[in-house]
Amino acid sequence: MMFLIAVLLLSSCKGRSAISLCHIKGIPEYPFLSKDGDVTIGGAFSIHSKVTPPALSFAKKPQPLICSSVNLRELRFAQTMIFAVEEINRGTGLLPNVSIGYRIYDNCGSTLSSMRAAMALMNGHELKAQENCSGQAAVHAIIGESESSSTIVLSRATGPFKIPVISHSATCECLSSRTEFPSFFRTIASDYYQSRGLAQLVKHFGWTWVGAVRSDSDYGNNGMAIFLDAAKEEGICVEYSEKFHRTEPDKLLKVVEIIKKGTTRVIVAFLAHVEMNNLLEQLSLQNITGLQMVGVEAWITANSLVTPISYDVLGGSLGFAVGKAKIDGFEDYILKDFWQKALQCSETEVHISQAEESCSKYEDLFEYKNYREDIPELRYSSNIYKAIYAVAHSLHNLLRCTEPNGCETGLAITPWQVSEALKTVNFTTDIGDQVWFDSTGAVAAMYEVVNWQQGGDGVVHFKPVGHYDISLPPGKRFVLNSEGIVWAGGQLQKPKSVCSESCPPGSRKAVQKGRPVCCYDCIPCAEGEISNETDSNDCQQCPGDYWSNAERDRCVLKVVEFLSFTEAMGIVFIFFSLFGVGLTVLVSILFLIKKDTPIVKATNSELSFLLLFSLTMCFLCSLTFIGRPSQWSCMLRHTAFGITFVLCISCVLGKTIVVLMAFRATLPGSNVMKWFGPPQQRLSVLTFTLIQVLICVLWLTISPPFPYKNMKHYKEKVILECDVGSAVGFWAVLGYIGLLAVLCFVLAFLARKLPDNFNEAKFITFSMFIFCAVWITFIPAYVSSPGKFTVAVEIFAILASSFGLLCCIFAPKCYIILLKPELNTKKQMMGTKHPCIIIE
Repeated sequence: MMFLIAVLLLSSCKGRSAISLCHIKGIPEYPFLSKDGDVTIGGAFSIHSKVTPPALSFAKKPQPLICSSVNLRELRFAQTMIFAVEEINRGTGLLPNVSIGYRIYDNCGSTLSSMRAAMALMNGHELKAQENCSGQAAVHAIIGESESSSTIVLSRATGPFKIPVISHSATCECLSSRTEFPSFFRTIASDYYQSRGLAQLVKHFGWTWVGAVRSDSDYGNNGMAIFLDAAKEEGICVEYSEKFHRTEPDKLLKVVEIIKKGTTRVIVAFLAHVEMNNLLEQLSLQNITGLQMVGVEAWITANSLVTPISYDVLGGSLGFAVGKAKIDGFEDYILKDFWQKALQCSETEVHISQAEESCSKYEDLFEYKNYREDIPELRYSSNIYKAIYAVAHSLHNLLRCTEPNGCETGLAITPWQVSEALKTVNFTTDIGDQVWFDSTGAVAAMYEVVNWQQGGDGVVHFKPVGHYDISLPPGKRFVLNSEGIVWAGGQLQKPKSVCSESCPPGSRKAVQKGRPVCCYDCIPCAEGEISNETDSNDCQQCPGDYWSNAERDRCVLKVVEFLSFTEAMGIVFIFFSLFGVGLTVLVSILFLIKKDTPIVKATNSELSFLLLFSLTMCFLCSLTFIGRPSQWSCMLRHTAFGITFVLCISCVLGKTIVVLMAFRATLPGSNVMKWFGPPQQRLSVLTFTLIQVLICVLWLTISPPFPYKNMKHYKEKVILECDVGSAVGFWAVLGYIGLLAVLCFVLAFLARKLPDNFNEAKFITFSMFIFCAVWITFIPAYVSSPGKFTVAVEIFAILASSFGLLCCIFAPKCYIILLKPELNTKKQMMGTKHPCIIIE
């Protein structure tokens, strides 16, 4: 760029020794509007929006570019600049004795014209320089341009010469780089905040499935890149992201086709004003309506987009807009003073040729002379107003202006000094806006959220429905009035735009393969897991004592299972347990009443009563296995069971030994009964029982049983059971009972054929057979039974073996006592061949 400037300035310098003047090659670029002053501010606006390139024959010098199609909004920008300059010149507060001039160029919306304007603003339009080819720029600062791409061209051209450029609407984040653009300032915020604000706006309304269209320019590409990153952070998915340029009609048609085929109902349009107008034309032609447009400040409040048919497409649009500010006297100036003073050309002079500048170039502007409808929506005009005042304050400080003495007019002010002074300005305008520039040369981000609404008279209004202010604390920056919004198509109900419907509580999202994360299937949570929020990404595992309910949306306490007294199984066991106790008590009473009868004496009445007592305890100990396990009940149930059964088996074993010894005593010369009389019987029962008591004491001391929550068998419920603690202690108790039972069974089996009319050994044998069978089958059943059925198996084994002993041993005796009293005689008990010894 510096090379190009050098060519323009130095190519005509033939050397100081030969020629003292420096000539500019080519035709000077004259400003569209200008006024002389002590200091000069440049301006660059797209007052015309279309450029017709000349025919290039390469045989002669090309003709100048032909500009057409007035851009009314850009014309207002130029009018605002002139209004602000004249207001400062009329006042006495700023630059009291210094006049400000201006040079405004029309770049016609072309970057090529932007470059020509930049050269002209730096060089001026004089044909020759008096001293040398280098000198001060023609302007002290430049206001413009409106679009980011043109502003980048302008800023890069003027940057090496440190000429400050202040843009009123160039929002590209790329311009924030002080390394690339050290002299660039703007009275509008960077797109960084707008783009992120758009993502928050979309998220606020629950739109997770959107389309994105952008201008293929620095403005659109940089702004959309920031939006896409922010959208990803917010969990928003973009169905498509397309771009086109105003000079690419084929790409525009492709974009419209993609919009037509898309499933999203929301489109984020990061478009410059011209591209938005092109897109609007095509959408209207193809009757594509009902889409919720989310726009940016570049087009959301553009009156030029409001046409009789545009509301069908853009009605209900939402977007960020630069805040409005009413400038006193501006409307009157636009409608009257501008045409009389600034143009200095009346309608009657339109076709009169002038020496340097013809009024014909203003001819297409006159139809807007009395146009005032867009004035209330001149949002960017305040930015230009603030930019002019920022330059004026900088010059005021540099010229050391004071109220009584005025400014030091003899000082030579350079553009780079103005650039440095702009970094420190801080003032409040007459319209109440505070102006200062941050480290990137921008002002604080403040936007209005506006909504396209149609009034009863058919007029489209840009109604404010909220605001976004980055200077406020987090959480207070975004304020929206959703109730006042009219949505796409004039609907009062917010449109829905999601790739997949929300997953209800109790399910989780599962991303569909090959599609964005917003496209998912809803998978019910597994057992034991819940999700209590809509659109949960994962299901949460319930804590140990909890389980998921049927809907899988909350954790509930697991069902606690144990054999209770109130359930059917517990009641059955209680019944049989008490029935066994009652039956045993009746037998005891019967035996007590008939204790002097031969059959009671013949069966060793003392051991019989002790056996009946132990059987009563066996029936009762089964009750300790029913109910909620506790530390004491767990210790009691196993020890009581072990001791009572050993006492029971010890009595049976004693009775068996008595039978054997009794018949041994009938042999000649045998005196064996004196070694196993009643004292020895009592001692043997006591000894066998004390051994079991010792085992139980050791068990309880080392590792006693304790209540335990079993969560292995069933995931959905907790089984309360008694852990045996020491497995060795538990199996030692059972093993000792089994050892005594086997010993008793063997001895009874040996005595089963002893001759006698009433041989008790055969009944003991049968009872021990039942006892051993029950407890042998108990072991695998106990190990394999889940939950409370483990306890049920144990109770069943206790009751079955107890009833077996009671019935097999005592039922025959009760039968004789009650139904066959004739057999209950001494003669019948002694038999005919071998007299029976009655043990009293």
